[in-house]
Amino acid sequence: MGNELQHQTVLLDEAVRALVTRTDGVYVDGTFGRGGHSRAVLAKLGEAGRLIAFDKDPQAIETARAMADARFDIVHDSFAALSSAMAERGIERLSGVLLDLGVSSPQLDDPVRGFSFRADGPLDMRMDPTRGESAANWLARASQQELTEVIRDYGEERFAFQIAKAIVARRAESERLGPLVTTRELAEIVAHAVKTREKGKDPATRTFQAIRIHVNQELAELQVVLDAALSLLEQGGRLVVISFHSLEDRIVKRFMQTRSSAPVVDRRLPIRAVDLPRPPLKIVARQFASAAEVDANPRARSAVMRVAERIAP
Repeated sequence: MGNELQHQTVLLDEAVRALVTRTDGVYVDGTFGRGGHSRAVLAKLGEAGRLIAFDKDPQAIETARAMADARFDIVHDSFAALSSAMAERGIERLSGVLLDLGVSSPQLDDPVRGFSFRADGPLDMRMDPTRGESAANWLARASQQELTEVIRDYGEERFAFQIAKAIVARRAESERLGPLVTTRELAEIVAHAVKTREKGKDPATRTFQAIRIHVNQELAELQVVLDAALSLLEQGGRLVVISFHSLEDRIVKRFMQTRSSAPVVDRRLPIRAVDLPRPPLKIVARQFASAAEVDANPRARSAVMRVAERIAP
């Protein structure tokens, strides 16, 4: 069975329904993955519609390039390159931008990618293994303070200091034991350093999330693409974002709330409400996966979809 069949796209119908408001529009799928959302968007578009998808993963790009559809274009890059990619194509306005954040099931389930501690594999964790620094290389050079900050801030891990200290101690044994290069050994180091366990959660979960986010610069790239999407959306265009953990969702929530709120003005100033600029967005919806979807796909449990619409030029 191919990876495209193994991956269950979360909130598929809900996201596409919220995104596509006109069949002749130009849309962006910021995270192609295995193409679940892209195929559903194309099915709703007419002949004049257009879809540009992004992905950093070479396997996703291979799947995308096999799609024979003149309305579809794939970009082998981060969605943070949205502005430059649209400029290269002469596209000035978008009808909608969809971002399905996080790691896909095929990435998690492939031990060679190093995203998961459930099976032993190389400590890579890069969305694009051909670019950037692997997790193993970063762990080999990062200071204890940097390790602590990344694990604490991106993993929201209470025992970040203890985990960082344990990684540095293991690194000091590299001459005798060899470098730290496998997911299983990192998971074991974390398990020994964490003092208390959350029921039903592996102690390495937060640390692996933190390292993955750092290696791929996920939160920084999310902020870049949100700003770019806002500047490119046409009036009535939709921004649809599906998040899978609180750090991502907090950024998306704050972005949408800030840009859908009227400016706060001192009442003592001689300014009328009609003189104030309109906020560029209005919040349309927040939605979670249904109980039936969670039963069929447990990874949908943490999914949050937020939708906003461009209302002012």
